[in-house]
Amino acid sequence: MEQRGRAYWLGRIDRIKQWREPGRTGRRAPHKPLLLLHSLARLHNDRTSRVRYEDLAPRLRSLLTEFGPPRKANHAEQPFWRLQTDDLWTVTTQGDSAVVTASGNPSHRRLLDAKAVGQLAGDFEAALLGDPGLLIVVARSLLAANWPESLHAEICLSVGLDLEGLESGVASDRVGRLVDEKRRRDPEFRVSVLRAYDYQCAMCGFDGRLDSTTVGLEAAHVQWWAEGGPDRTANGLCLCVMHHKLFDRGVLGLGRSQRILVSSHFVGRNDAAEDLVTSLMGRDLRHPRSDSDMIVERHRSWHEREVFRGPARR
Repeated sequence: MEQRGRAYWLGRIDRIKQWREPGRTGRRAPHKPLLLLHSLARLHNDRTSRVRYEDLAPRLRSLLTEFGPPRKANHAEQPFWRLQTDDLWTVTTQGDSAVVTASGNPSHRRLLDAKAVGQLAGDFEAALLGDPGLLIVVARSLLAANWPESLHAEICLSVGLDLEGLESGVASDRVGRLVDEKRRRDPEFRVSVLRAYDYQCAMCGFDGRLDSTTVGLEAAHVQWWAEGGPDRTANGLCLCVMHHKLFDRGVLGLGRSQRILVSSHFVGRNDAAEDLVTSLMGRDLRHPRSDSDMIVERHRSWHEREVFRGPARR
């Protein structure tokens, strides 16, 4: 019965309605997932997810700036109000104040005036409190569906969720199967990408080995797997651990000519930052062995639009 319960709630999480720009595909909109992760952390730490909008809004905007797409408008009021349509969240207000404008959008000012309070839906919250494994399943599903693995620990730290601590105390074999069955990963992706780049970082050339084992090199998705990017070498880069993280955080990117971009928002105050990051600006990306493994333009442009923190340094 426990397994069925977890599957039911995971199905509800999978069906969350996320904003999509009309006529455009591949636009990131992790607003509701970030709100849910923040609420899971509050529930685990405080035994209640109840939060006032005025307290949540600046925190949610900060999370969206850090882990959302590189766009200026990060509205906290919209996920706070619209998550109700997924039957996972409730909002209560004081008085008769209308919080929805004539356009049908929630109003930040009106939510403040109405002293709005949000909380996970009662049946959902009760299920999470009664089953720690369910909280793990939901958190892992939200992370896997919206961000690359390289950012998961950082996101958990930022929302205050000790997911590793939770997992150490819960048998998670069935939890893992529920999450992983949604979309199968190609186990050969890492090997094929590292081999395509001769086991060298495509940005800095790092080629570390410990005895006969490759160390410090990873296969990075250009268009994130969480956002529909395929496990194919034409969507992969062999990167050292540091440049993989910076690539996923939008510090580094790729221009149309396959030259390395460095975000103008990046600041490094010593020679190490210059040597390891800013000196990459304008360098040609290392080419893979075969032209058929070159990064496909649609994946490159997705990363530049949805991840890279432009504009690039000149």
